[in-house]
Amino acid sequence: MTTKVFVNFPVRNLAKSTHFYEQLGFEKNEMFSNEHASAMMWDDRFWIMLLTHDFYKQFLQGKTIADTQKTSAALIAFEMKSADAIKQFAKKAKENGGHYYRIDHGIPEEHMFGLEVLDLDGNTLEPMWMAPTQ
Repeated sequence: MTTKVFVNFPVRNLAKSTHFYEQLGFEKNEMFSNEHASAMMWDDRFWIMLLTHDFYKQFLQGKTIADTQKTSAALIAFEMKSADAIKQFAKKAKENGGHYYRIDHGIPEEHMFGLEVLDLDGNTLEPMWMAPTQ
């Protein structure tokens, strides 16, 4: 069985965040989207659900939403096909109001490469690539 992963991000402005993710290459699935949520598909197995704060709060049972501009809530890593694809992804993020930076892990780029990419609300994605081991 293939497992799908759905990451849920609270966002302040659903329309702007939807546009941001579309610019990164995600596709909005209208069937699972409405005025409270945008279902953003990277591929058939990895989705990011953008949820308005009011809708997101329904799942928290009294907890508060982290201010991800100041506090890390999660680091969401996913594989991309190459270091160049990651660099283009990060460039598009920055061009559309996001931000990115690189952590030096002491591993040469030809073996592994990744960046920290922040969306409009400070949610962090970690696109990464690793050389085949065989």
